[in-house]
Amino acid sequence: MVPRASAVPAPKFAMRLVVFDVDGTLVDSQHLIVAAQGLAFAENGLPAPGRREALSVVGLSLPQAFRRLVGDDGPIAELSESYKLAYNRLRLDPAYEEPLFPGMADLLARLHARDDVLIGLATGKSRRGVDRLVAHHGWGDWFVTTQSADDAPSKPDPTMLQQAMSEAGCPPEATVMVGDTTFDIAMGVAAGAEAVGVAWGYHPPDALYGAGAATVVPSAGALEARLFDAAMPL
Repeated sequence: MVPRASAVPAPKFAMRLVVFDVDGTLVDSQHLIVAAQGLAFAENGLPAPGRREALSVVGLSLPQAFRRLVGDDGPIAELSESYKLAYNRLRLDPAYEEPLFPGMADLLARLHARDDVLIGLATGKSRRGVDRLVAHHGWGDWFVTTQSADDAPSKPDPTMLQQAMSEAGCPPEATVMVGDTTFDIAMGVAAGAEAVGVAWGYHPPDALYGAGAATVVPSAGALEARLFDAAMPL
């Protein structure tokens, strides 16, 4: 997709930090998330949300997600615990495989190989979930920073991204936040970084633009071009 406004050339830095959201950006986890939510709601005697509503809260930490779905007076702690148990059980079922989105594995490998780029993760997953993901894909020490729901307040609070920039030693002007939800975009904007949306995730492009996305890209290839085009020198 073409940005709605012309990008302002970024200052030139020796190193750039690119921070990725996980669910909906790198990993297609929608079937597992929806199924785990359904089991959690059933266990607590509540009707499950529809698929669109269930995916609308992806990216938030569990208490914040369930607060949005059932309100402040709902069984937030109980749903969170039921969801974790259901998720860990279902993820062992091949029917709920969480594949990477097309092109993202190769993009991460190319970014990791560059000497002018650092990559990181900022996700609503738990620390345990992040570590499991990294180990599963053999990403080892690829990420200079990994921020999880256990490390900071939930998105869109900017703390998670601020901590990532501090750990990487990169200023906001040299940082790009890549995500599929308005929570990712709003966090990036609040932290002073550029926020780039992806069109294949769980929030529509119009919502991402409304949250402040500089652009919304349709593919991994378009994302790579956006990160390193002439208008955005390193």
